[in-house]
Amino acid sequence: MSKEVAMTVQTALKPDSTLMFSEAREAGHVVARQLAENEPLMVELGERLRALKPRAVVTCARGSSDHAAMYGKYVIETKAGLLVSSAAPSVSSVYAAKQMLEGTLFIAISQSGKSPDLVRTAEAAKAAGAFVVALVNVTASPLADLADAVVPLHAGPEKSVAATKSYIASLSAILQLVAYWQDDVELKAALTALPRHLSAAWACEWGAAVETLLEARNFFVVGRGAGFGIALEAALKFKETCGLHAEAYSAAEVKHGPMAIVNEGFPVLVFSQNDATRGGVEDIVHDFTGRGAKVMTAGFKADGAAPLASVEGADPLIEPILFIQSFYRMANALSIARGYNPDEPPHLNKVTETV
Repeated sequence: MSKEVAMTVQTALKPDSTLMFSEAREAGHVVARQLAENEPLMVELGERLRALKPRAVVTCARGSSDHAAMYGKYVIETKAGLLVSSAAPSVSSVYAAKQMLEGTLFIAISQSGKSPDLVRTAEAAKAAGAFVVALVNVTASPLADLADAVVPLHAGPEKSVAATKSYIASLSAILQLVAYWQDDVELKAALTALPRHLSAAWACEWGAAVETLLEARNFFVVGRGAGFGIALEAALKFKETCGLHAEAYSAAEVKHGPMAIVNEGFPVLVFSQNDATRGGVEDIVHDFTGRGAKVMTAGFKADGAAPLASVEGADPLIEPILFIQSFYRMANALSIARGYNPDEPPHLNKVTETV
């Protein structure tokens, strides 16, 4: 984008005037409504899943929803002790291969509920004996119609191409589902504080990150465990809204090759919730700063890194949701500062229908 075009966009747009800003800001209210309205169905669904005793869990999603599924993988595997695998939709939608899914829980996550490949994969999973749960924002949709159980996201209309509040609603829906499935008192209590924490996360100022990334061309986003799905989402949003080539890595994997391109001034954003993964994340930050990288940290402080404001005292499974809420506000501002309109990413549509 030319400097002249960038200046025109910057003149026409203010950070608080975009749909991305206004929709992301609603996340706390969205989650509060979702938790309240979905509680009765979660009680019932939790009882059904305890009776079903699934032998494994399969997730199916695309884009931001798939990043929510990655977060769900860590929540389910650590809280329910079940193996979670991500379905490749083309196996059913293109290859028409039959699956053996009897006794499994199949979780499909979608904003629109009408992408043909997700619908076909869910249909195939149901035919193969899976119990299908749809986490969907549009409940009058083909995916919701075929599911055995529907969990509405209650995000409301989302007009900006970049998903924000619907992504956060997907994360909170996963947490509520697992909390009631496992009848986890501590997780239920943590969820009650989530809307309040989201409001506090929205107020966190990440202006230093905008300055660091204003002229960046390549970038790493790093997380681990429950924070990895958030790193994936952040990297996608950098590409979508900021024209910035960002790649997401697990802190456990980034040393296996990608570290070779990190040198003086290379920007890195690191997310870390306060759980058993923290030590490994701190070690990788030390490696980054030792190479002269410009490291920004969310959720913790580290020598040689620039800390970003974070909400303190939240449950470790809640923290990643708060990181992405703070991130969305920063990404919106960075997009405009780099001369883009975050509501209208080039070459993208709100609903992507793949087969």
